[in-house]
Amino acid sequence: MTTKSVREQVSEAEWKVRVDLAAAYRLVALFGWDDLVFTHISARVPESDHHFLINPYGMLFDEITASSLVKIDLEANILLDTGWPVNPAGFTIHSAVHEAREDAGCVMHLHTVDGTAVASSKQGLLPLNQTAQLVIGDLAYHDYEGVAFDHDERPRLQKDLGDHSVVLLRNHGTLTIGETIGAAFTKMYFLERACSMQVRTLTRSTPARPRSSPRTR
Repeated sequence: MTTKSVREQVSEAEWKVRVDLAAAYRLVALFGWDDLVFTHISARVPESDHHFLINPYGMLFDEITASSLVKIDLEANILLDTGWPVNPAGFTIHSAVHEAREDAGCVMHLHTVDGTAVASSKQGLLPLNQTAQLVIGDLAYHDYEGVAFDHDERPRLQKDLGDHSVVLLRNHGTLTIGETIGAAFTKMYFLERACSMQVRTLTRSTPARPRSSPRTR
């Protein structure tokens, strides 16, 4: 699937973000974290008034290119038309984060099986392994309010988010925030890996070994 190049219509800084964001979509597909055309990764456009880039609704993650990404503002106005619409539910979540957090250079949201399983469990993420320790201190939770079409949910999401950069969206999925696209991806890698480790541990026939404190000499 091809899209006309927009490179000549954007700044060099924006083009670099577009290239990195398209690569992140491809990596999500490579890791098997995609959900057909659903879920989103957004990135703030440099030197703009809270404008951000998000995936074109209807395009698979492994099809996304730098030029196919849609540039929108906090009111969902399309600022550079590529011929594709934007998922309204994705806009609600991502616009809430970009509006509230100046450090949100990138927001990554997924619906993976293991991530959603942990987000749907009463206990949430447990400190069962060292990978969980990398994210659990920065972890927030946001309760499920249905498909995120209602913009009134945004203040509640922002309040639950606070200054955290790793989130379990209850009964929904995972979300990470990074100053860069690479930072958001790395946080998501650790969060998703911790969730998968937890799911495998808790489905064992024997109880999980409790975490011990580091040895002291």
